[in-house]
Amino acid sequence: MRKRALPVDGAEGVEASNPAASLTRGLEILRSFTADDSTLGNQELIERTGLPKATVSRLTATLVSLGYLHYDTQLGRYSIGPATVSLGYSALSSSAVVHMAHPLMQELADRTGVATALGTRDGLEMVYLANCRSQSPVSLRLNVGSRLPIWRTAMGLAYLAEMRPEIRDAVIAQIIAKEPDQEGRIRTSLAEAIESYTHHGFVATFGSWYSYINAVGVAFRPTDGSPLVAITCGGIVDIIPSDLCMSRIGPDLVRSVARLRARLNGQPELAAAR
Repeated sequence: MRKRALPVDGAEGVEASNPAASLTRGLEILRSFTADDSTLGNQELIERTGLPKATVSRLTATLVSLGYLHYDTQLGRYSIGPATVSLGYSALSSSAVVHMAHPLMQELADRTGVATALGTRDGLEMVYLANCRSQSPVSLRLNVGSRLPIWRTAMGLAYLAEMRPEIRDAVIAQIIAKEPDQEGRIRTSLAEAIESYTHHGFVATFGSWYSYINAVGVAFRPTDGSPLVAITCGGIVDIIPSDLCMSRIGPDLVRSVARLRARLNGQPELAAAR
């Protein structure tokens, strides 16, 4: 993971007199944990946040005392605590979009044999808020909390295609600043995604994240004021080759999102494709 810039001298003094700075840095420590991390040590937290050792030590002690982190004294490492888990589950369980999307996503997964997922943007990544798998023995094994790059995935590109242009331009500028050597590919991927979204109603990616994964994505803007989300179907290329993505999986996903929109608005919904 890329290191963040270290704070300038005197940052500790500024933080001590600014509770908001302490809160921000405490959240940065929690955000350092990904779905692939069971535990992290002090040095890993320092590298991922760019914070001084003393700041990390002080904030982790506070987070442990509040239950947001757990400290294993034998390993000398931290893991996500029950308070953080409870907060995350409270957010997901109270989301009408997640609650109403889940059965439709499972139907879609069972019908198509692929994995489905719902996610939203967190910085320059997409994060899974819900996911469903079919009974197929071969399926993507990403879970709630998994993070994906925006411009390399169907979920991220669909999200970008649906964003308001002025906000999208700012996000693209940040992505390019992080990966300047990929500017050409980033802009080409975005242009193709917007064109596909306009003509087909969904975005498809063929091996752009991992060479063996194809996926389609549709963004959805809830009418209740919830943040923009994206729903995707994905699987290995042997199960969903590109022609199947375009002819069946993509259109089926579009219909499923239309059904979700109707349910959220209390309107009659379209019948599922068979």
